[in-house]
Amino acid sequence: MLLTFFLAIVFCAAITLMLISAVAFIQNKKFFSSAPKEAQKVIQPRTEELFYGARTIGWALMGFSILMILGVGVISIWDGFRSGFTFWQFFLRFVLIFTVYKLYDMVCFDYFLLMKFKFFQHYFPEVEPVFEGRKYGFNIKSQLLKLLVIFPAASALAAWICTLLQ
Repeated sequence: MLLTFFLAIVFCAAITLMLISAVAFIQNKKFFSSAPKEAQKVIQPRTEELFYGARTIGWALMGFSILMILGVGVISIWDGFRSGFTFWQFFLRFVLIFTVYKLYDMVCFDYFLLMKFKFFQHYFPEVEPVFEGRKYGFNIKSQLLKLLVIFPAASALAAWICTLLQ
C-alpha cells in the first residue's frame, strides 16, 4: 500500500511537470484541449518563445514527465506480478493512483493554480475575462465523471488484463 501512495505522488508530480512544460515553456495551443471551450476560443497562438530555448526545455521536461508516467505504470504492474496480486488488489492499486491524481488535479490545478494563483492567466492573459468571477474551474462535471466512472472502469479493465497476463 505504501508503494501505491508513493506511485500516486510520482504520478501527480509527473502531471505537474507536464502542465508546467506545456503552459510555461512550450506554449502550444494544442496542449490546451482540456481547457474550457470559452478559454480555447480566446487563446492566441504563441509564435515567439518566452526566451531562447524555452521550447527545447519544455519538450525535454515533457519527455521526462511521460517517462515518469510510464514508470509508474511499469512499477505498479511489475510489483503486482511479483507480489501475486489478485484482480481486486490490482484494481485497488490502480483506482487509488487515479483517485489521488484526480483529487490533486481538482484541488491543486483547477482551484489553486487556475483560480487562486492565476498561473495559466499569467502566461495567457487573454483568458483572464473568461475566468473572472468564478470560484472554481469550468469542468467540474467532467472531473467528477472521470473520478467516479471513467477511472474506476479503466482500473477494472487494467486489473483484468493484469490478472490474465499473470
